Amino acid sequence: MKYKYSLDDLRYFCIVAQLKSFKNAATHLSIPVSTLSRRIKQLEDDLQLRLLNRDAHRVSLTHTGEQYFKRSSILFNELDDINQALHSEKHQAKGKIRISAPTNAGIYFLRNIFSEFSKKYPEIQLDIRLSNALIDIEAQAIDVVFRVGHTLVDNWIARPLKDIQFVLCVNSSFDTNQIQQPQDLCGKPAILGHPMSVWQLIHQQTGEEFDFHPIQNVRMELDEIQLVIHAVQQNLGIGYIPNYYAQPMIERGELKQILPAWQSKARPLNLLYRDRDNLPLRVRLFIEFAIKHFSDN
Repeated sequence: MKYKYSLDDLRYFCIVAQLKSFKNAATHLSIPVSTLSRRIKQLEDDLQLRLLNRDAHRVSLTHTGEQYFKRSSILFNELDDINQALHSEKHQAKGKIRISAPTNAGIYFLRNIFSEFSKKYPEIQLDIRLSNALIDIEAQAIDVVFRVGHTLVDNWIARPLKDIQFVLCVNSSFDTNQIQQPQDLCGKPAILGHPMSVWQLIHQQTGEEFDFHPIQNVRMELDEIQLVIHAVQQNLGIGYIPNYYAQPMIERGELKQILPAWQSKARPLNLLYRDRDNLPLRVRLFIEFAIKHFSDN
């Protein structure tokens, strides 16, 4: 048989049974004695069981009520413990933070943040997921997300941390004489790095824009920037490479930039999180730590 009864009424019963007094239980619950008595009577009617013996001087449990109290009170005690543990997260620097970040940004920009934060807060565990794929961050219960570009998420707060630009690079021995403008890229050997399948270019002086989608003569398609760079170094084709990787290699003569007046639009590295007001302390500390790191640098 299925019973329909209120969990609130069951909790009221447990408090009456624990305090052995309607008056004391009503004071504890901040409700009138008459209301409490009516709610307990409703519970008994819903269960079709007599739980309490009432007389003018005291209240006592029936045998059935005693069995019901023993088993029900365990459940409410557990719920209270869970509630207390969850609320303590807002005030204690401990627990796990699930973080999602692009592989390249995680390795280049974020690894020091992860390490330094862990040193500062040894009781906080970082669960870091590096992937260039757009994962379902809500289904995987991610707390903090780093993403490059304008891939924002509804109802998530985004804090821009840094602008990233891409430049076109080749091996230093690559013949670039026939590449004087973006249109000349057509048909040239290319190394395609996903998810940057379209090379979005803008002229730094005129602001002219040109989007190039390598289709012909694509030598490789990769989803990891280090492999893209290696293929370019091996003189397999032109690569669209983040400037933070490319610039030092260009200065060392390991790569050569082509169409230097053209580079990508600025793509922001964003930090995303779900809730501004109800964050656990550990998540709030990490967000503040990451933002300060980029601000200082």
